[in-house]
Amino acid sequence: MTRPAWIACHLINLTMKTHLTFLLLLLAMLATAAHEERPNIIMFLIDDQNPSSIAAFGGDTYTPNLDRMAEEGMKFTRAYVSSSVCTPSRYSFLTGRFAGNSHSKLYADAVGGKENQGLPNFNVALERDKMNVGNILREAGYTTGFVGKYHLTSSLDFPEFYKGKDKWINIPKDAKPGPKTSAQFEHNERWMRRYLKELGFSWAKNVYPSNTPPPYSQHNPEWTTVAALEFIEENKDGPFYLHLCSTLLHGPDRSWRKSMDHPLVTGEGEVQSLPEVMTPRKELLKTITEKGFDPDSNVAGEAWIDDSLGAIFRKLEELGIDDNTLVIFAPDHGRDGKASVFSHGSCQVPMIMRWPKGIPAGKICEELVQNVDLVPTYFELGKAEKPKSYQIDGQSLAPLFENGKANDWRDHLYLEMGAARATVTKEWSYIAVRHTKEQIAAIKKATPQNLPKAMSYIGRLGIGVRGADHPGFFEEDQLYHLKRDPKEMKNVAYNKAQATRMKEMRKLMQQDLEAIGRPFGEFISGGNAAKPGQIDKQIAIVKQLEIKGKKVTVPEALEKDPGVTDEPTPDDKAKRKAKREVRKKARKEAKSNKQRARQ
Repeated sequence: MTRPAWIACHLINLTMKTHLTFLLLLLAMLATAAHEERPNIIMFLIDDQNPSSIAAFGGDTYTPNLDRMAEEGMKFTRAYVSSSVCTPSRYSFLTGRFAGNSHSKLYADAVGGKENQGLPNFNVALERDKMNVGNILREAGYTTGFVGKYHLTSSLDFPEFYKGKDKWINIPKDAKPGPKTSAQFEHNERWMRRYLKELGFSWAKNVYPSNTPPPYSQHNPEWTTVAALEFIEENKDGPFYLHLCSTLLHGPDRSWRKSMDHPLVTGEGEVQSLPEVMTPRKELLKTITEKGFDPDSNVAGEAWIDDSLGAIFRKLEELGIDDNTLVIFAPDHGRDGKASVFSHGSCQVPMIMRWPKGIPAGKICEELVQNVDLVPTYFELGKAEKPKSYQIDGQSLAPLFENGKANDWRDHLYLEMGAARATVTKEWSYIAVRHTKEQIAAIKKATPQNLPKAMSYIGRLGIGVRGADHPGFFEEDQLYHLKRDPKEMKNVAYNKAQATRMKEMRKLMQQDLEAIGRPFGEFISGGNAAKPGQIDKQIAIVKQLEIKGKKVTVPEALEKDPGVTDEPTPDDKAKRKAKREVRKKARKEAKSNKQRARQ
């Protein structure tokens, strides 16, 4: 090859290499830019909290990290959960669906098919089809992690987890602390990790199956925080999604306080040590005292939660990923009206979001938002492709991030809890309580003493009597003006002056119920739905009772002539005996079949 030809060829090769290098560099830059556009996401979900538990919402408490979060992000003043007990609420946080739209086997077994009225409470679980945030974001390229309280396990949906040598261990409530019990707790925690990975999560650690059980029933935020920090560190190159669930402040008042003296009691039993990732407990109590608060009050428990959040922020800043991490703080429901569909102390909750790269600082959103809105928000920000079969009931909050407002935002919310439904606008709340035919039969047989429990929104479950001392709790129709009557103490549903308002609110509820597609009272007939007016006598009786929490005082006149009875009739006894005999026969046949199979 001649020298001029060689030079020309060399120049061509050089040019091609330069272009190729430039192209590769450009592609790398574009990939990096696309990566940075997708934020890391941390959902910090807590338990049993009212807006008054945060200083930024006007509470008389000590929450410096949450206050900073509100100053640097967006505070939502009209945020709601769709259901006000742990299980259905957490289901919505993980799926973006109303619990009443669950298609889990657990729910179907509890309420029957679509032809029956739904009764969402503790009877829902995540489904085998993995239509949940952990799996869908994982498929979109996120590393998805779960830490802390779950509360959605189901032997009906995942029977294989309850069989074999690695099955769940039922630990007796009267079990004694010790190496054997700790080993069982550790086994169950590892069991939960496998369970969550089966649902689609990439990573799980330091998981509670539900509320902290005895004998290791103390709260330990350090234990969950340690795992959260480990996940963040491992996945700092992102993008990641972390579902972090505290157990605080669940339980009786000041239940957290007895936990302060047990730093090594965790969800996997008693451990040898824990890294000091949070403020030492004694130092935190000292700070509370110096701030003028009672160290034995719930203020200290609220500060304990806040301190956990502070540890998360420090880690994000240390790793340099603070700006592009969206942190959401919200409780699963309120503390006072738990298991109802009241706004105050029940479904209306404090919520804060912080994302320096995507949400301007110091913004306030007064729009009506719900926990079902979070998952579609994550999918939009994470550029996740939602399968066609994935049902979502919420809408993305991203349009609100600029200034807390959006054109054509919703004008009402739908709430559900057992036999109750609610429609909430910015000014009004309409509640309809419609018991099923089976519930009505039980109510009619109940003694006055047991009526509050029988008539609670979630049936005979004891937790359902929370809020039963509310003046309108048992009314089948309730209407409250939220601005004039924020604590919902004056029911104006039967006021003739509100007839037009009632018609409008019922129309909105009708629309939501039709979208769900299950019968409900007279709104949508069919199945086991029952029209109102069948328990008027019982409503009149329960209004005469004195109810304080779970304590019910029956007037002497009702004690002498209750008019109803809990005593089973001879026919009831015969039916129960027949059912027992059928079950006994089935067990005997199953045992015989197993023996024959072995032979």
